[in-house]
Amino acid sequence: MKYTQGQYPIIGKTTLAREMYSFVILCPEVAEAAEPGQFVHIRIGSFTLRRPISICEIDKAKGTLRIVFEVRGKGTEEIARLNKGDLIDMLAPLGHGFTVNPDCKKVILIGGGIGTPPMLPLAQIYGEKATVITGFRSANAVILQDDFKKTGAETILCTDDGTMGIAGFVTQPFETLVTMGDIDAVYACGPMPMLKGIAKLAKISQVPLCEVSLEERMACGVGACLGCACKVKRNDEEYFLHVCKNGPVFNAEEVVW
Repeated sequence: MKYTQGQYPIIGKTTLAREMYSFVILCPEVAEAAEPGQFVHIRIGSFTLRRPISICEIDKAKGTLRIVFEVRGKGTEEIARLNKGDLIDMLAPLGHGFTVNPDCKKVILIGGGIGTPPMLPLAQIYGEKATVITGFRSANAVILQDDFKKTGAETILCTDDGTMGIAGFVTQPFETLVTMGDIDAVYACGPMPMLKGIAKLAKISQVPLCEVSLEERMACGVGACLGCACKVKRNDEEYFLHVCKNGPVFNAEEVVW
C-alpha cells in the first residue's frame, strides 16, 4: 500500500446539502496512486485521531482528489470550517479499493447516504454499463445525482420518506434488477443492514462479483491498531482483518454478517 502524508491546498469547496460538504484537493502524488474505494485520513486542529473520508473523485490529469463528507461530530465539524486556499493534512491514499474489471458489461453501483460518494469513481469508469442506485433519508439529503448522470450511467434514486424518487430502500430496485440476471458485478457502500441485504440478494442470484465497502471507526488508518476489526471467512476459517488496511472493500461472500 503506497501512501504519503502531507499538507495539500483545498482548491474548491461546495456545500451539497445540510451539513454535507465537497472539497477538491490538489495533491498530484496522491491522485496518481489513488484507486476507487480508497480513503484519506485527515488530521485537524488539536484532535489526536485522524478522520477517515472516502474518495469521491480522482482526476489524475489535474492531480486532484474530491472528498464529500457529512458533519457527524466535532472533528468533521472542524474540517468543514476549512475553506478554499487552506491546507489540509492528509495521509492518503489508504486501504484496499474496488476490483475494476473492464470486461464487465453490466454492473450495479449502490450507495446509501454518505456511502454514495465512493460510487462516483466507479460510475465514471463504467459509464453506460452501470446502473447507480442511491438512497437517502429524504429529499434534503440527496447529493451527487447530476454527477452520476454525467457519467452516462442509469440512475435510480430512493428516499426513505418518498419525498424524491422511489419511496423505500435501495434493496427494492436492486432486487428487481438482480433477479433479471446478466449482472457481472455489484459494488456497494452504506449502512451495515443495507450491505447485508445486498450481499444476500447477490448471492441468491449468483452474481459473479459483489464487493462491499464497510464503514467502521478507524484510529491509525494503516493497520497498526485493532480499532476497526472485521470478521471474515476464508477457506472455511473465520478470523479478523483490519477494515482500514485489508478493506474497506471486501468480497461480500467473505464477510461474516
